[in-house]
Amino acid sequence: RWGPFSSAPAGARRPHPHFGAAAAPGRPVRPADRGPGSRGRPVAPSRSADSAAGRAFAGTVGAGEAVRIFTGAPLPAGADAVVMQEDCEDAGDRVRVGRAVPAGRFIRPAGLDFTAGEDLLPKGRLLTARDVALAAAANLPWLRVHRRPRVAVLATGDEIALPGDPLGPSQIVSSNALGLCALVASQGGVAHNLGVAKDDPEHLAAMAAGAAGCDLLVTTGGASQGEHDHVRDVLGGLSLDFYRVAMKPGKPLIFGTANGVPLLGLPGNPVSTGVAALLFLVPVLRRLQGLPAENATLAVRLGAPLKANDDRTDFLRATLSPGPDGEPVATPFPRQDSAMMSRLARADALIVREPQATAAAEGDRVTVIPLSGGVLSL
Repeated sequence: RWGPFSSAPAGARRPHPHFGAAAAPGRPVRPADRGPGSRGRPVAPSRSADSAAGRAFAGTVGAGEAVRIFTGAPLPAGADAVVMQEDCEDAGDRVRVGRAVPAGRFIRPAGLDFTAGEDLLPKGRLLTARDVALAAAANLPWLRVHRRPRVAVLATGDEIALPGDPLGPSQIVSSNALGLCALVASQGGVAHNLGVAKDDPEHLAAMAAGAAGCDLLVTTGGASQGEHDHVRDVLGGLSLDFYRVAMKPGKPLIFGTANGVPLLGLPGNPVSTGVAALLFLVPVLRRLQGLPAENATLAVRLGAPLKANDDRTDFLRATLSPGPDGEPVATPFPRQDSAMMSRLARADALIVREPQATAAAEGDRVTVIPLSGGVLSL
């Protein structure tokens, strides 16, 4: 990714090129000097001037006359083709044309690339370095774009330590915040890692204040109803929009407003965080950039039988591989523990199991959300 998404169509302010230009160095010739029977005919370089890029020949090429022209230079009046330099031979004070050429040969006509007013960059396009070069060629000094979303990420929990730091006997390494920051960056946003907040209401509030000026605050952990879970009470308050979602993994999930900043509170288990971020954070980032929020899904074959589902939507981590007929087959991992990061990292897709879904046999069709090469890739 190079840059943000365009928020309005961009049309060319001028054609490109805006004049007929030589596509190769040589001699511009008139119709009478390039047609049948012109091979070997000498033409006089009666003017000592050249036509070069940035220094056009201002005169007219007359009958039996020639000037030198270089790549990118405007085609002089009177000429309608260019004979390449290697097909011309100096013959004293004249030039011998070694080849007959058709009209338009080695000429880039005005508007060959695009015309004035032509739509070049549609709304919602992810701008690349190539697009920036195209906009410059179209004489567009600026482009209207969606600003990159600014997302503050805050991990919570006394048990969390940063990678590389000494670990206490009851501590674990923080992976969620770093993964979320990478996900935000992969989706075109700018992530601000606020660090780790302790399981203390005052410390949590002070750390969350660092999200001021951001478009979104994402917390991880502390979203349940345990004695040490403070995100809901400290940051949600009366502005809480919803709490808990009937899904697994990822049931404890919060959305509201904290100090005027939209708040998305994700679970603490790493797989729950990753799945919830895919389903809730990625659509928010897309909407902030003017894009549709839907997650892409595919219908594939099931590679292993599944038991009947309970009353929550289940998102099973699975691999994708081509079946005997070439159709993709999704095979869920045998164990779906929400703390097993290796399974999420190796997964190619999430199998979506609706609430109360009946048992499924190998070969049945299932819906998956692809991961590899998609929203969770860097």
